[in-house]
Amino acid sequence: MDQILNKVGSYWFSRTANKEISSVGDDLNSLSSTIEGSAKWLVNKVKGKMQKPLPELLQEYDLPVGLFPRDATNYEFNEETKKFTVFIPSVCEVGYKDSSVLRFSTTVTGYLEKGKLVDIEGLKTKVLVWAKVTSVSTERSKVHFTTGVKKTRSRDAYEVLRNGIVVEKF
Repeated sequence: MDQILNKVGSYWFSRTANKEISSVGDDLNSLSSTIEGSAKWLVNKVKGKMQKPLPELLQEYDLPVGLFPRDATNYEFNEETKKFTVFIPSVCEVGYKDSSVLRFSTTVTGYLEKGKLVDIEGLKTKVLVWAKVTSVSTERSKVHFTTGVKKTRSRDAYEVLRNGIVVEKF
């Protein structure tokens, strides 16, 4: 009887340990991607490449300064390829004064050009249901969000930095 209990106990212990180790691995992977974004930003600082604040870069490219949540301060931008990546500490939603809502993944990528951000990954908006935003463009006082259909909103709703509200999933 003792042998059976020992085998059952060791089996249960090994299964529980494997689950815990797997969970720790998932947590480390998530932490690793957040640290990686911050590390690249820090390396650029150490190299002497002073990076503009994100709102300043957006303004330079004629996009609203409040397009991303306030805590999205780390980003990478390759001026040659125009590849743009914004790092956000956690998946979140931002509500704007025109009652629109954007949902951000922890990494938003795309290609930044004057007046537009195209081939976007990691951004959704609520249009009856959550829809993937594929591009954002500006035209004077308007901001156009393309999600399969073009949704036009007033630009002034996106000119103020807002805090993101953490949500469970993207």
